[in-house]
Amino acid sequence: MTRINLDTTRAPATSQPTLNQVNQAFGGNTPNMFKATANSPAALRMMWAAFGALGGGSLGAPLGEQVAVAVANANRCLYCLAAHTALGQKAGVSPEALGRAQLGESDDPRTAAALRFALKVVQQRAHIDDADVAALHEVGFGDEQVAELLAHVGLNVLTNYVNVALDVPVDFPAVALK
Repeated sequence: MTRINLDTTRAPATSQPTLNQVNQAFGGNTPNMFKATANSPAALRMMWAAFGALGGGSLGAPLGEQVAVAVANANRCLYCLAAHTALGQKAGVSPEALGRAQLGESDDPRTAAALRFALKVVQQRAHIDDADVAALHEVGFGDEQVAELLAHVGLNVLTNYVNVALDVPVDFPAVALK
């Protein structure tokens, strides 16, 4: 059971406009993570704006979702793993590719490099070295994509922590950790 209010009618009035945007974006069904975050209008606005900004970034939704499942698996966040697996499939990533992404693997060298980098950032708490960034450059990522990849990792760590710490009930089809 969640550790925080999920009743959006009890969320602050200043959360309601953002909740309405989230609800519309998800076809009339506000995911529990956003319901939990709505208890703080500032946290909700920040999270929703970050998703919007990265959604319009240069990495694209398929890679962003594969990074999200890798980070969720590493942080043992069942909520984010389920949500981003569903969103990844909606973005055109196969279930098999998403399963491999959980472990930081891909047949595509560019995707594999991004996943290795993301997992190293998570596992080593961002203590990476020159060779880690050079490996991204070698497969065609520019500095814009490196910075954006770090933003994806940071946002996903935040959402993992929200869902794990607050024990937010999973409202997407369940996916097993690997």
